Amino acid sequence: MTDVENPAATQLSPVSVGSRAELEAAGLVAPHTDRPCLGRVLPAVAGALGVRDVPEAALAQTLLGLPDASRVCVVLVDGLGHTNLAERAGHAPFLRGRLGGSTPLTSTFPSTTASAMGTFGVGLPPGRTGMLGYTVRDPESGTLGNLVSWTGLPPARTWQRETTVFERLAAAGTRVTSIGPARFAGSGLTEAALRGPVYRSAESLADRVDATVDALRQPGMAYLYWGDVDKAGHHHGWGSLQWGDALAELDFELGRLARLLPRGTVLVVTADHGMVDVDTSQRWDVGTHPVLGAGVALVAGEPRALHLHLEPGVAPEDVRDRWRDVLGSAAVVATRTETVGDGWFGEVSAHVLPVVGDVVVAMTGRATVVDSRTQTPASMDLVGVHGSLTPHEMLVPCVVVA
Repeated sequence: MTDVENPAATQLSPVSVGSRAELEAAGLVAPHTDRPCLGRVLPAVAGALGVRDVPEAALAQTLLGLPDASRVCVVLVDGLGHTNLAERAGHAPFLRGRLGGSTPLTSTFPSTTASAMGTFGVGLPPGRTGMLGYTVRDPESGTLGNLVSWTGLPPARTWQRETTVFERLAAAGTRVTSIGPARFAGSGLTEAALRGPVYRSAESLADRVDATVDALRQPGMAYLYWGDVDKAGHHHGWGSLQWGDALAELDFELGRLARLLPRGTVLVVTADHGMVDVDTSQRWDVGTHPVLGAGVALVAGEPRALHLHLEPGVAPEDVRDRWRDVLGSAAVVATRTETVGDGWFGEVSAHVLPVVGDVVVAMTGRATVVDSRTQTPASMDLVGVHGSLTPHEMLVPCVVVA
């Protein structure tokens, strides 16, 4: 992942044998290792297009194996984990034929859309972008904000201060087009993570494919987003018939896109995160559990990756130990000091540090921790979830068609 100099960033201690070792012992994918990260994709595209004003563009291009090109198309499929895809590849003949020769990337921690899209769009880890979960605590107001709907938060450009890769490409004279639903044009998440391109609205996947092909009649880059695979997984589970149908529709249109793109165009298909289906027998509620709720003023994040912000005077180590006793092998629980020092969020800027919970929780297996005080019944009853560090959640495809 790109790691440009940042004088205001917190200086991290060398990776310890503490929380990171616990992650690995629990079978989780420790973030920010030597495996290429989702944050390499757009710098690699810049390298392929010959734009050297993007940090580490040449390195990223080499790591991802992108050839030089005058046109590049990136498709990001929300919720399409590499492991999920591999296990249900019978629904996806186009992707199946190309998956075996590809190397998966890692998502971010948390492995959730807001965090991953921040890293995808900026090329920097969540500790630099401030995109640290589905919900986050705003240090200024002390209240819970939502990074997807962008409610309860300062303006997007105030919260996420780093320059996006799209902005760098546009500044270098590259023609960049983003294709997605009309409701995303100018949204908070778009402005935070993906600002810079010309935005073209298209609703159906077929219409987005057509708009992408049209945009690439001229040299440059096009970015296409599709969210229905994630939606099917949330409501029905990634093992469901509905998820398979959503994958089949996607695969058909990707095949059509590959056939229609101008000759010499490089096509990259990736995702923001994968998914696990919940085990309702392993679900705890902070709002009703006397031990988990003690001393916890606010829970941010999501049921698979929690930021616990504590009441004044409560020792993080005490809460960490209590949560470990209750959750056992269902979670890895660590303090802010431990997670930042062990690089869970990558390099952490000074203004982002208070957004990290006093205690951070990464769930294992298919377990979840909800908070009925702030979460809706519908959100707590989702079948497919993500946010933690299991291979199903953390590994995402990087399929290159050239």
